[in-house]
Amino acid sequence: MGNILIIDDDVIVCKLLASHCEQLEHDVASAGTIEEGKRLLSTQPVDIVCLDVHLPDGNGLEMLPFIQDLPSSPEVIIITGTDEDDGADLAITNGAWDYLHKPLSRQEIMLQIRRAMEYHAKKMQRTSHINLKRDEIIGDSRAIRDCLDQVANCAGTDEGVLITGETGTGKELFAKAIHANSLRSNRPFVVVDCASLPEKLVETILFGHIKGAFTGASNDQKGLVEQADGGTLFLDEAGELPLETQKSFLRVLQDKVYRPVGEGSEHKSNFRLIAATNRDLSEMVTKGLFRSDLYYRLNAFNIHLPPLRKREKDIGKLVMACVFTICQRNQWPIKGVLPETLEMLVAYPWPGNVRELENRLGKAIISDPKNPVIYPIHLPAEIRLHYIRTVTAQRHEQRAHSPLHEPLIGQGYLSSVLPPFKEYRRILCSDAEKSYLERLMADTDGKITSACKISGLSRSRLYGLLKFHSLTSSTIIDPEK
Repeated sequence: MGNILIIDDDVIVCKLLASHCEQLEHDVASAGTIEEGKRLLSTQPVDIVCLDVHLPDGNGLEMLPFIQDLPSSPEVIIITGTDEDDGADLAITNGAWDYLHKPLSRQEIMLQIRRAMEYHAKKMQRTSHINLKRDEIIGDSRAIRDCLDQVANCAGTDEGVLITGETGTGKELFAKAIHANSLRSNRPFVVVDCASLPEKLVETILFGHIKGAFTGASNDQKGLVEQADGGTLFLDEAGELPLETQKSFLRVLQDKVYRPVGEGSEHKSNFRLIAATNRDLSEMVTKGLFRSDLYYRLNAFNIHLPPLRKREKDIGKLVMACVFTICQRNQWPIKGVLPETLEMLVAYPWPGNVRELENRLGKAIISDPKNPVIYPIHLPAEIRLHYIRTVTAQRHEQRAHSPLHEPLIGQGYLSSVLPPFKEYRRILCSDAEKSYLERLMADTDGKITSACKISGLSRSRLYGLLKFHSLTSSTIIDPEK
């Protein structure tokens, strides 16, 4: 017996689905809107959600991130009355169980419910990622939990793994986690940085050489493939591997044999391969830049790491972990982080991902090492400006959707008791001044000279107004320009 929630505004469809589910002895609840569905999902665990796309208060597909973050991790069956390929793409890539079109036969929906319930029960019984050794992997968002579940699934096997994701998402950390949780954990973890392999020394670095193999080879030298014997060989930035090297490396993967430079006989190395790349290898195959046979060999099991902008819930923990590490490394007292500083960090899109976050926090701490707290003023200009522009855009959006008279009465200042005229005018003028100054500093990128030129204010007057409205710490980028 399981719990099923049907979210569909068609009463007849709800009754039919409920009837089929009850025949399978499941408990069923229904909702006609997204908001009602969210309320029910927040109050009770659910195993399966049958979700319509077109609902009175929005697109049902927009609920997928909310559903995926639920502790019960329900399976989602999309049921729609329209043929929309884009909707199917969005649903499947976001982890939906299936995308079905109305009308549905009784046999079809009962089969899907039965299969989804079986899968869900087994999924919840599997060894959780909580038991993994994941020392440096910070975060508990749904996106990162899914990746850790994949680590748990593949760690106990000897299959090759391809880890993909943008630069700075932590691909090497996940490769180390797979190794640490495998049967090879007490053997070497050997890294091959494909992006920095010298073209003329690739084979020597990978396969080693014997004494006298070439000028300067005064001793036998073990290659990285031999060093990884019994352990894990990690190909970092595999997309940068030269085409000629790809050919020779393919045989190593297939037969686990290699020939050191200058050696007449072949050697064996029993290693497990994990590769990582920030490039689209399938596209490179299409363009002839990467061997298709090597790509399929590498891509036996794929883990795609999410960018930091899709891990908003993890940023707070990542910030505190980075601050702790940086301060401990430099033997400084651990710094605090103000809520408004953290708010700015969460709002930033982080194109360089976790690596960029670590770098920016390091610079913020070093810029004022004796200060016990990280203030917004310590953050780089682009992070603060992005936050200001985001807040300004949100305010404009809110005002655009508010009643026409609301801008005239201010941000909620007109209460049920009408204030004296002078007080009311003062509040309105203050609010208008602050809005103007925020827009002024955002449009001029925080440059005082440009702001004075546009506003017609003197430098001292502008400084005075910014200080009065508590805007100096988050808007002025270069007070001398």
